[in-house]
Amino acid sequence: MRQIIKLAIYSILTVSIFIPNTYSSEKNVETHALAMHGEPKFKSDFKHFDHVNPYAPKGGIKITSAMGTYDSLNPFILQGNPASTGIIYDSLMVQSVDEAFSLYCLLCKTVKTPSDRSWVEFTLRNDAYWHDGKPITVEDVIFSFNILRSKGRPFYRFYYGNVSRVEKTGTNKVKFTFSGKSNRELPLILGDLTILPKHYWEKRDFSKASLEPPLGSSAYRISDVKPGRSITFERVKNYWGRNHPTRVGFDNIDTLRIDYFRDRTVSREAFKANNIDLWFENSAKEWATAFNVPAVREGRIIKAEFPHERTAGMQGFVFNIRKNIFQNLKVRMALNLAWDFEWYNKNLAYGAYTRTDSYFDNSELGSKGLLSNAGEEERLILEKYRERLPKKLYSQVYVPPSSLGKKNSIRQNLRQAGKLLKEAGWRVRNEKLTNIKTGEIFKFEILIVQPAFERMALPFSRNLKRLGIEANVRLVDSAQYQERTDSRDFDVIIASWGQSQSPGNEQRDFWSSQAAIAKGSRNFIGINSQVIDELIELVIMAPTRKSLVQRTRALDRALLWGYYVIPHFHLPLDRIAFWDKFGRPQKVPLMGEATNMSAWWVDPEKEKKIKIHRNLDAKH
Repeated sequence: MRQIIKLAIYSILTVSIFIPNTYSSEKNVETHALAMHGEPKFKSDFKHFDHVNPYAPKGGIKITSAMGTYDSLNPFILQGNPASTGIIYDSLMVQSVDEAFSLYCLLCKTVKTPSDRSWVEFTLRNDAYWHDGKPITVEDVIFSFNILRSKGRPFYRFYYGNVSRVEKTGTNKVKFTFSGKSNRELPLILGDLTILPKHYWEKRDFSKASLEPPLGSSAYRISDVKPGRSITFERVKNYWGRNHPTRVGFDNIDTLRIDYFRDRTVSREAFKANNIDLWFENSAKEWATAFNVPAVREGRIIKAEFPHERTAGMQGFVFNIRKNIFQNLKVRMALNLAWDFEWYNKNLAYGAYTRTDSYFDNSELGSKGLLSNAGEEERLILEKYRERLPKKLYSQVYVPPSSLGKKNSIRQNLRQAGKLLKEAGWRVRNEKLTNIKTGEIFKFEILIVQPAFERMALPFSRNLKRLGIEANVRLVDSAQYQERTDSRDFDVIIASWGQSQSPGNEQRDFWSSQAAIAKGSRNFIGINSQVIDELIELVIMAPTRKSLVQRTRALDRALLWGYYVIPHFHLPLDRIAFWDKFGRPQKVPLMGEATNMSAWWVDPEKEKKIKIHRNLDAKH
């Protein structure tokens, strides 16, 4: 009987926010959703996504952890070390994590774009409002776009670079017009725009870091701020979008608290002591050894691996090629030979990882095999740059240097590295690698922000020492790390670039010449190449999925053969440990369980059992 009542209530609530138009690829048709290529999975009358439980109970608390500290609640600017507060804002549209790249209207009622996607127009809902009760308006949308592009992090200027005009076209309509060549992704990018309250920020300096809880519009608001220690969010009971199809089944937990720790080891112990509810493990060693505790053996902690189909992206040792010693390609190739992945994987990572050999690994987007066997468009694109890219790109398959993973098996690689360094003008003198023209000693610093990274950096440093190179590993706190990386005050870091299934405008922030000189961009490397710039624009302008794949592969080859990083590894699954107090949907979406955590809920009966055990453990 209770289930029937729930069904009846749910049917009534969803009818009240029915979205009237089905998706169509016809010109200028208003629709409820956009896909990058093809059509969205869910039609206009969908009641909820299929990777949620629409009847999930509300309530409970979830405590997670973050590393480092924070001194700001504004994550959109360079100043300060911000807490992650994006959860308090709604966007025009929301992405489905069970599709490559499709967005569905949330703050907008409908979206309209022509077949060439030269502009996009959103019709806003008239029942969406801020937490202070004021309606969300077109003026808020225009303000948000302008303030993010003018005062936000450099990312926004690259991301919205082709927007030439934003204007109000009706009481509840806003239109973005684009410049330049075709950019099919831009309508979706604008759909993902975080909307900020104009009336709130007009009275404040957006460019300054602040610990004042900002005004939001989403299912959560900030309820408690303890700078550097914790931040707490509470569920908004009268959230305007609680019955919207894109929000049904999400935002189930009443209180979300993030506790800050300086060290992951301490944080992990806090989890095992039941002071944190959920843990994402990024260390193969710790996953294999650190969870042999009674709570796991008794089933009170669930230790699970969730496969996903996300693009792996790239993590590795990253050269700052703004520095003279890293500008020579042969030098970067030599240093690549000095990191022994096989030894690391076997001896320190329990053989858990797969070596990364693409900036778009674990997906169809990564380049594969010889260029001569690639797709026609990929070959034609790269043929144009034959005189401006490394010759080996056209005749060889990129493979990261490897060894047998045994003691001293790196020796052959180091001999090859020594030859490359010699060709680049370096010789060992008095056991130190020295530039024969300038007398400069080859030394640099590997800057890291996590103690766990020492397990990769220290063996690398020891191998470099055998080449006469002095590589010092320096661990700093998160605030210093952010400041130094933003201002490019580093030699080598361990960094990563996540990639979506549909790469596009964000590639400018990663690799473009403009981003190379912009403080705070993610072009850590400092790539300043017209070829790379042109390849990025080709990716952005791809007219079809097939074309996108081939153009991305071309970009991938150019990046790989630049030897800008020493690739690390990836894992096609999420390692998640959690106290057995949660319920979760049966279906794991395409992008993985880690992307669907807001669909989890606290099971009241399970939570009681966990609390009983917590009290018993405390007594003992």
